[in-house]
Amino acid sequence: MSRAANSTFMAKAETFQRRWWHIDAAEQSVGRLAVVLANILRGKHRPDFTPHCDTGDFVVVTNVDKLVLTGDKLNSKIYQTYSGYAGGQRRVTAKQMMASHPDRVLIQAVKRMIPRTPLGRQQLTKLKVFSGPAHDHAAQQPQPFPIS
Repeated sequence: MSRAANSTFMAKAETFQRRWWHIDAAEQSVGRLAVVLANILRGKHRPDFTPHCDTGDFVVVTNVDKLVLTGDKLNSKIYQTYSGYAGGQRRVTAKQMMASHPDRVLIQAVKRMIPRTPLGRQQLTKLKVFSGPAHDHAAQQPQPFPIS
């Protein structure tokens, strides 16, 4: 029996080709969109997914300012940071964050869905988020990603 027929496939950086996807975030729920983005960035949508390699694709997300938070999350969800110094705790509601930096809401949601490792940080760099309909990556010819 051939050993190649029973061997496990492992993706290699030399033979791997990344694709560019475009997603319009208008009227999309933040959490549901973040799950889709995390899976694309990790490469879980591909048949050659390898957990310890970066097999994900690039994603360009536009119209982030039109994202939807369900329920009362606009008023009740709080983004908290702490500098480590006395009085260094900052608390911002989702409504304030969407008014000033809507891209950070989506980036934070995706960031919490990928592994907290050097590989996860590398995968997060492939996410390109824009508040309006225009983006800087037209030269890469991103294809629309079907969201079901």
